[in-house]
Amino acid sequence: MHFADPDMSSQSGGHDVELFVETPDYDLICTICQGVLRCPVRAACHHIFCKKCILQWLKRCRQQTCPCCRKPVNQSLIFVMFKLSKVIGRLKIKCKNKIRGCPHTLALSEQYCHSMSCLFELIPCPYQGCRAQLLRRDLDAHARHCEHWSQPCHMGCGTVLSHRTQAKHNCYRQLRHEYEARQKNHRAIAAALQRKMRRMQSTMADMKRQIGLICESLEVMDELEEVEEEDLGETSGSFSSSTSSS
Repeated sequence: MHFADPDMSSQSGGHDVELFVETPDYDLICTICQGVLRCPVRAACHHIFCKKCILQWLKRCRQQTCPCCRKPVNQSLIFVMFKLSKVIGRLKIKCKNKIRGCPHTLALSEQYCHSMSCLFELIPCPYQGCRAQLLRRDLDAHARHCEHWSQPCHMGCGTVLSHRTQAKHNCYRQLRHEYEARQKNHRAIAAALQRKMRRMQSTMADMKRQIGLICESLEVMDELEEVEEEDLGETSGSFSSSTSSS
């Protein structure tokens, strides 16, 4: 039987055999990566592989053939084996954090859920700015001393506290300070609006004066035009009279 080259086997798509409580049956081992089948698929030649492994194999090989029997493999004729996947999911494994002290064994299908609560999972400190990596079980102890620790006041005033400010914090004093700050801010806004209103009123008064002056100028111009028309009429009448006398 042919096995994959080292480059292909290093890109394992399967589960690590050492993870299992009991050595898995040979039929559950992927020929390509030598791990326990993950998302097992069957080719037309009936050989079974991890889905990721066989797709990588076909992508890298010049000829799309089975790594076991060298028969042609058509990607459209590769089928997921759901029942076999469920069987593998029921196999017992050791917690991946066993090396850190976790004693639990569990079904492979429960691995993700367990890792979300495993006390021996290595996780980063959740407080922004802290770069510490610690076991989940040590998080509470770390939080009591972490200089980046912060959380909202448990009384509900909304103040975000640190270890340095927690001991001095007083909700009433904090809320009063915030109230006075808002009042000061509101008064400043009101004063600015009043100044703006006065400027607008002054501008409107100037515009009214200018409009009044324009209206007066127009009335004077109308009166001058009337006078000119009357003078022109009288001049024209005098000229007509002198011409008829001649």
